[in-house]
Amino acid sequence: MKKLVAYITAKYPDAAFSVDLALALAQNGVDAIELGVPFSDPVADGPIIEKANYRSLEGGFKLRDLFEISAQTSLHVETLWMGYFNPFYHYGMERLLCEAKSVGVCGLIIPDLPYEESKRYETLFEEQSIANIAFVAPTDGDARIKEVVQNAQKFIYLVAYAGITGAGKAESLEAVIASIRAYTHTPIYVGFGVNEQTAKAKVQGVDGVIVGSAFVEVLLSDTLSWSQKIERCGEMARNIKAQINDLSV
Repeated sequence: MKKLVAYITAKYPDAAFSVDLALALAQNGVDAIELGVPFSDPVADGPIIEKANYRSLEGGFKLRDLFEISAQTSLHVETLWMGYFNPFYHYGMERLLCEAKSVGVCGLIIPDLPYEESKRYETLFEEQSIANIAFVAPTDGDARIKEVVQNAQKFIYLVAYAGITGAGKAESLEAVIASIRAYTHTPIYVGFGVNEQTAKAKVQGVDGVIVGSAFVEVLLSDTLSWSQKIERCGEMARNIKAQINDLSV
């Protein structure tokens, strides 16, 4: 069964909603929740997630909100944090990873932390049994891929194209997938541009997909009530999970 990871922006529109949404997604086929940590300069994210980031920050988001949300979601669904390195660094990586462990978080996704720099924190991740998710891009060469993935944990985040989330581009990933498979048995999940229309094509040759902008776009809608947003996201999750596993929708 191929996996579905859902990204949602933490505390948008509020913490209770984030928990309710995460649990509803888990009930509708999502295998892991990626809690997005709001940041003022989300360089890897497109305008949809960027807008949700700003709204969450305007609503007073603090890292303690992330901890409180995670403590509730992790009891029911595998929970990871996706965030930029600056707030993590200023909080203190040792302290942050200890807190993450205490609330049941199993992995961090830090898109702007280069692999070479991440090696400085490898022992801290290992001490807390938390995965530092490895990134691979279509532009990476074979030697680079070997270096990045040979000790990868939980899953490898394969970026579907060079650019930002939600851009909807398409690139052939066959060669990069083959290169990854040559050096590791760690599952490969593809992210960027995955939605109800593209999921079936994007999952070819990999073990799962990561969906972010498609869910967050629903959350940004001003025409839906909170319950309608949760219902729509649940429906989307069911559809995508069925598509990536060639099940009847």
